Amino acid sequence: MPFAVYALGLAVFAQGTSEFMLSGLVSSIAADLNVSLSAAGLLTSAFAVGMVLGAPLMALFSRTWPRRRALLLFLAVFVAVHIVGALTPSYGVLLATRFVGALANAGFWAVALAEVVSMVPDRLTGRATAVVVGGVTVACVVGVPAGALLGERWGWRAAFWAVAVVSLPAFVAIVRSIPGGRAPAGRESAAAPGPVSVRPVPVSVPDELRLLTGPRLRPTLLTMALVQGATFCTFSYLEPLLTRATGLGATWVPAALALFGAGAFLGVTVAGRYADRRPTAFIAYGMAALALGWTMLALTAGSPLAALALTPLMGMLAFGTGTALITRVLGLAPGAPTLAGAFTTSAFNLGATVGPWAGGLALDAGLGYRAPVWVSALLMGLALVTEGARRLGRARERERARECAETGC
Repeated sequence: MPFAVYALGLAVFAQGTSEFMLSGLVSSIAADLNVSLSAAGLLTSAFAVGMVLGAPLMALFSRTWPRRRALLLFLAVFVAVHIVGALTPSYGVLLATRFVGALANAGFWAVALAEVVSMVPDRLTGRATAVVVGGVTVACVVGVPAGALLGERWGWRAAFWAVAVVSLPAFVAIVRSIPGGRAPAGRESAAAPGPVSVRPVPVSVPDELRLLTGPRLRPTLLTMALVQGATFCTFSYLEPLLTRATGLGATWVPAALALFGAGAFLGVTVAGRYADRRPTAFIAYGMAALALGWTMLALTAGSPLAALALTPLMGMLAFGTGTALITRVLGLAPGAPTLAGAFTTSAFNLGATVGPWAGGLALDAGLGYRAPVWVSALLMGLALVTEGARRLGRARERERARECAETGC
C-alpha cells in the first residue's frame, strides 16, 4: 500500500476529529455561548451541510489543479477556520466557521478519494478506501475522546486548538508523499506497470453527472445517506443520552466515545478485508443489524451496562456498512473520476445533516433523550426499504436481459 494512502488517512484523522468531537462538547458549548442543546447540535448539521454542498462544488473548483495543491489548500483553510472558531465569542461566527471548515473538508475528501482510486489496483480499492475512512474511526477512538477530555478540563475551545495543531503533521506528510503533477483525466489502472502510451481521454462533467445520477447509483447514494443519518442522529446527542437517560457521569463520556470509535475502527477493518467478497450480503446484513441495534439501544438506554455494550457494536456496524457502501459507489463509477468521491461525500454528509436535525426536532418536541435513538431506528427502516427496492430493480433488469437474450430482442 503506498505511503500516500496513509498520509491521506492521517489528514482525515484530524478532520474527522473536528467533525465528530462536538458530540462530547454540546453541553459545554451551549452553556458557554448561552444557546440551547439543539442549537449546539446544529453546529454538527452546519458542518454536514457544508460537506454536502462543498463536495461537488470544491471537486469542480479544483478539477484542473494538481491534486497535491488542492489537498494542501483545503487543509490550510481547515486549520485557519479552527483557529477563528477557537477565538470567537459569537455563536453565529462559530456556526459560520463550521460551514467553511466543512467546505474545505469536503473538497479534501473528494480529491483524496479520487487520488486513492487512481494510485492502487482495482483489487486493493476496498482496502485503500478503508485506510482513508479508517482515519475517521481512529479519530473516534483517540481524537474525539481526547477532545471531550480537553473540553471538560480546559473548555471546548481547547479542542479546536488541538485540531489545528494535529493537522500540521498531515500537511507535511502530504507535501512529502503526494505527487505534485496534474491529476489524471480518467481512471488509470494501477495494476498495469510501465509507461502508458495512450493519453486518457478526458471525462466531461456532464458525462460524470449522467453516470452518478443514473438508476444504478441513485439508490445506493440514498441508502448511504439514510444509514449515515441514523448514525449521526444518535451520535450527535450521545453525551446527553448517556448522562441524562443512562445516568452515567460526565467522566464516562470520553470512554463511551472511545468505545464507539474502537468499534468503528474494527468495522472499517473488517469491511476493507471482506466486503469486496460478498458486498451485497455484507451491506444487507449490516443494515439489518443496525436497525435492530438502534432499537435495542433505545429500549435499554436506561441501563449503563447495556448502553456501554451497545455503543461499540453500533460503531462497528455503522462504519463497516458505511465503508462497504462507499466502496460500492467507487466501484460502480470508474467513469466519474472527478465527482464519484464528491457524490459519495455528499451522500455521507447529507445523512449527517438530516440526522442531527431530526434528532433535535425529537428533543425539542419533549420526547425525551432516547428520542434520537428511535429516529435512528426509523431511518434504518427507510434504508432497508431503499436497499430492497434497489435489489428488486436489479433483479428485474437481469430478468429482462435474460428474456432479451432468449428472444433476440
